[in-house]
Amino acid sequence: MIPELGHFALWLAAALALVQLIGGEVELRRKDDDAALRLLVPAAIGQALLCTGAFGALIWAFTVSDFSVLLVASHSHTEKPLLYKLTGAWANHEGSMLLWVTVLALFGLAAAARATGPGGRFRVRLIQTMGAIALGFYAYLLVSSNPFLRLDPAPVEGRGLNPLLQDPGLAFHPPLLYLGYVGMSATFAFAVAALLERQVTPAWGRAVRPWVLAAWSFLTAGIMLGSFWAYYELGWGGWWFWDPVENASLMPWLAATALFHSVGVLAARGALKNWTILLAVLAFSLSMVGTFIVRSGLLTSVHAFAVDPERGLFLLILLGIYVGGALILYALRASTVNEGARFRFVSREGALVVNNLILSAILGVVFIGTLYPVALEAISGERVSVGPPYYETALLPLIFVLLVLMAAGPFLKWRLADLRAVGARLLPAFVTAAVLALVAVLFGLRGVLAALGVAVAGWLGAASLLIVLGPRARRLSLSATGTALAHFGVAVTALGIAASAAGSIERTYPLAPGETARIADFEIRLDAVEPWAGPNYTSVRGLVSAAYDGNSELLAPERRAFVNPMQVTTETDILVRPSGNLYAVLGDGDGEGRWQVRLHWQPLVALIWIGGLIAAGGGVVAAFAGGKRRARERREAAA
Repeated sequence: MIPELGHFALWLAAALALVQLIGGEVELRRKDDDAALRLLVPAAIGQALLCTGAFGALIWAFTVSDFSVLLVASHSHTEKPLLYKLTGAWANHEGSMLLWVTVLALFGLAAAARATGPGGRFRVRLIQTMGAIALGFYAYLLVSSNPFLRLDPAPVEGRGLNPLLQDPGLAFHPPLLYLGYVGMSATFAFAVAALLERQVTPAWGRAVRPWVLAAWSFLTAGIMLGSFWAYYELGWGGWWFWDPVENASLMPWLAATALFHSVGVLAARGALKNWTILLAVLAFSLSMVGTFIVRSGLLTSVHAFAVDPERGLFLLILLGIYVGGALILYALRASTVNEGARFRFVSREGALVVNNLILSAILGVVFIGTLYPVALEAISGERVSVGPPYYETALLPLIFVLLVLMAAGPFLKWRLADLRAVGARLLPAFVTAAVLALVAVLFGLRGVLAALGVAVAGWLGAASLLIVLGPRARRLSLSATGTALAHFGVAVTALGIAASAAGSIERTYPLAPGETARIADFEIRLDAVEPWAGPNYTSVRGLVSAAYDGNSELLAPERRAFVNPMQVTTETDILVRPSGNLYAVLGDGDGEGRWQVRLHWQPLVALIWIGGLIAAGGGVVAAFAGGKRRARERREAAA
């Protein structure tokens, strides 16, 4: 009964989304903004409550193992721990799309309740657009991806969940990623509403900025968590493989990064209006492209959910409607958007324009590398792969220049900057960069690129600290503090990437119990290999001692065998030290008592994820500051 109630709630939510779209237009034609809001705001609230209830019904079905529901029977099992029963609800195509639509409905609720925008008509247009987006995805969910389909008769037991997805990281990675993906729908709706009402103004920029920052922060945290999951779960020792599905989340992140910098120029100086609108459309477009890639059957990946081209066609149609409609509207209204304030190239505006151009170039490189193999195979049937060498060769020069400019940008003045004064303020950062590079070389870091990477990371990190520790720190706004924190997080991540890439050591040893090997400063001994039983698997576990500096730590990498479904996975074990990670993987045995033990020493690799989370936190601080400023403006307007 509960799954039927969930299905019915989705139909009611879709009806309320239709009310948002059509009802608002009817009231606007009567020129009654207040009546439109009295209709639309409750509709948005009701839609969010109904959709959340539908998602709750699916969670209930997974929790009680209701195998009469096809989705539960296909992706769960009674022997699974409760955590993986719950997360199994979105570790599949239909459930993940229901989570997507639920997050979309909650963003619609937030937009209806909080996004006052530059006037009543603007707010109506905003809620209308959110309703139109939701309506398309409800149609997709109900017509081609119904999560509540029944089985008759119901099986006694389910098929289980892909063991690679039975991990705590999965409990948080998709929701965080969707909060970022779907958060771009709000910025898209802001852009459409601004074009419809001809209100691309600094006030609009201040209104949309917290939404952009919030979505960017969630997306950053989701990408970092996904990267960390791949690092410790998949057993290959890397943190980014340039997998097309990984790139599908990176592309909207790059667009959103360019967007909030551009929005800052618009909010402060009234410039870059057309470019900001285009970025808002592009960020949501790339979020939908990522959804299409994962669910169209174009790619085979541990990340990919669906292999049904019809579903991909449905998403492609939605992409054409929303993005094509927004671009047509932009073409019709672009001439009504005035040029905005002018500025000199050597200024904060100029630096942010260069920042946008570099981010756009990086986005172009990733876009081509991701979609070119797919397009080539579709046209000619020829399969090619685009791997790390392509991305590293094309992107490293751009990233170096971007990081250098990120350090200098906050110290430049609007309209026209004094480069001598900026150079004097950044002198401590330059000294820090040189010292860090020298220390890295003295400690054994080799290679010009590695030393340059450490220097640039030190330059950006020190410049970020100068913002909050300098003589003007007392007058620093909360928004500027968030910017400094985000930049510092990027510097920490850059340092982790440079150090781990240059100093990583990988060795594979065939060891029998009692035999030893060495890697970096560690003496490794395989103590034993023993059987082990988990809650829903059996395993062979290696006990590996790692001795260093008079201390010894025990690592226990495993090879797990799952029954439902039948699959063997590799479980790593990682010794975390301040100077780096020792990463151990147990390979196959040779039948004569020896086992392949693969070891990685990766200096400072943890800084990659620590820096990413710091950057996401900086985005949250800046978004909170923008929200407080908007609340103050609303109070002043009411007074």
